[in-house]
Amino acid sequence: MPDLKLIKIKSEMFSRKIGNKLGVDIKMTDEEVLMKQLKYNKIDLILDIGANTGQFSNMIFKLGYKGRIVSFEPLSSAYTLLKKKSGKFKNWEIAEQCAIGDEDGEIEINISKNSISSSILKIMKEHVSAAPDSEYIGSEKVKVYKLDTIADKYSKGTKNIFIKIDTQGFEEKILNGANNFLKKAKGLLIETSLVPLYEGQALFPQIFDRITKQGFELYGVQPAFINKDTGRMLQIDAIFFRG
Repeated sequence: MPDLKLIKIKSEMFSRKIGNKLGVDIKMTDEEVLMKQLKYNKIDLILDIGANTGQFSNMIFKLGYKGRIVSFEPLSSAYTLLKKKSGKFKNWEIAEQCAIGDEDGEIEINISKNSISSSILKIMKEHVSAAPDSEYIGSEKVKVYKLDTIADKYSKGTKNIFIKIDTQGFEEKILNGANNFLKKAKGLLIETSLVPLYEGQALFPQIFDRITKQGFELYGVQPAFINKDTGRMLQIDAIFFRG
């Protein structure tokens, strides 16, 4: 089955190039902006935390990224598909099946019907109302590690590290377990909520305040999850790089 999202992105990028030649200013896609940011900052390693079945990394490679990616995914069903998809790219490594958090041990993750909304935290009505297929249908116990514990073995020999975090409300816990490793990171992409979607999660203002106090600057935001009935933006991808 063709990757319709990738086809759409490449079509829009091609249209922009044609538009530029004709003197028409066409907005860059969010994906093109991110690729430029990665290239400008000479990113040679991406840690893809909350990889699901590899949607993010697959897109990044197909848009021309040449560095390494190491993906982390806790769900068994998603992990199987992730391993299969990664085989197409020599620079794409899959870490052992695990969650990333603020402790080393074992933790229970809730499985959503659509898989991508699965979270260690309890989902709230606002989320399910906006995306009915995000409701939980089960749970699974998985290993969990702090990034400070597990990341060094994957980052040897790299100069510019970019951390992508897409963990449905668990972002603060991941940051709590990465105080040392974050000092080595050049950039971050964090999917963060503007309104409460998972019980106990930190929202964008708290994430922004924490990250900027650690020496990062906000490079941009991109829409991630919108309530299609109301038009309200519920989650954004916030992108940071060191100043």
